[in-house]
Amino acid sequence: MSAFRRGADRKLRVATVITRFNGGAGNVALHGALALDPERYERAVITGGVGMDGEAARSDVDVLHGEAAAENAAAGDLTPRAFAAGMEITQVRTLVPQISPRDDLAALRTLAAVLAEGRYDVVHTHSAKGGVIGRIAAARAGVPRIVHTWHGFPFNEFQSRARRAVYVRLERAAAKHTDAFLAIGSETVTTALRLGLATPDRVRLSWPAVDVSAFEAAASSGARARARRRLDLPLGVKVVGSVGRLQFQKGPEVFVRALAGLPDDVFGLWIGGGPMAPDVEKLTTKLGLQERMRWLGHRDDVPELLPAFDVMAMASRWEGLPCVLVEAIAAGIPLVATAVPSNQDLVLASETGMLVPPADPQGLAVAVAALLDDPVAAARMAERARGRLGDWFSPAYLGTVLDETYRGTSQRPHQR
Repeated sequence: MSAFRRGADRKLRVATVITRFNGGAGNVALHGALALDPERYERAVITGGVGMDGEAARSDVDVLHGEAAAENAAAGDLTPRAFAAGMEITQVRTLVPQISPRDDLAALRTLAAVLAEGRYDVVHTHSAKGGVIGRIAAARAGVPRIVHTWHGFPFNEFQSRARRAVYVRLERAAAKHTDAFLAIGSETVTTALRLGLATPDRVRLSWPAVDVSAFEAAASSGARARARRRLDLPLGVKVVGSVGRLQFQKGPEVFVRALAGLPDDVFGLWIGGGPMAPDVEKLTTKLGLQERMRWLGHRDDVPELLPAFDVMAMASRWEGLPCVLVEAIAAGIPLVATAVPSNQDLVLASETGMLVPPADPQGLAVAVAALLDDPVAAARMAERARGRLGDWFSPAYLGTVLDETYRGTSQRPHQR
């Protein structure tokens, strides 16, 4: 029995490393950390200096800790919530999502130093960049146990073969320094095993953890009317909406082109900001949709806004298994999603929603129209979808998974 196992009942110091502490991955990481028993865990978060919409945090100091890091967080960052919950906070300015050799090397050196100084028992990394740099840094720092969550993969069919190959090689290199993997969605597990990124004994299926209570409450009587008044929507319109960053992965230009193929009484809403905001605004004008398409930007009141939707339409080119699907299901919103990993874990074709090919505006428009034209069938699918959630998607369940994973007995890889 390993020394790590013999200390299974002692309080463990766990550091969560994530590049951008926001969005779906950020919320899953936060919910997981919050679900850990503070009597058994000391919790820390180490994050980068780039916010939800790509803006950099204000300070040019390389490393900030505690209150200074929370105050320097960019818009939409979850650091203040983690700090308020009593977690140790560190912000590393050079840990950025974009590829930057100078920043990446600096982040690796800084992270290794921070992790060595913190004397952590477990380092748990999230996201592509934070996952690769964080795991290598943790190994250099001599961290006893390293865990990584795949929220999907940075490689996909829309990349060149050469770029995809580079990302796969980076994942394989980081895997050599990983004791256990959590994979969001069944297709993520399948891909990891097929590519040899993990052995079966080191990977476990996981689910996006969502506190559904706020979304269930928002689905109460009168919520639809309140949400539409909140958004000042015209009376009598049908609404198709989406939630996500305005970036190529999420397909916002596919969404607005699909809206152009729908009748004039269908109104479009998109909650979320990002780098493609200027481009989609121009496309909206070009398509003549200014009067029935609204780009709402980042909002903190998503649970109150979702009931305004008649249909949730996700145009993503690739995913892991997004939290927004769980949120929409909890709110009782009928779903149209792209047939990409691992959306089919929740969206079963014409059973719990409708699936369409990615990058297909016409197909997306046809599916949305089908649900709008048959609200009885749409409501039936939404109800069946709610029946699939159960406890697996709760923060409490994720807390149990993390406790078992952090205190597990899997052996360190031979390559380490």
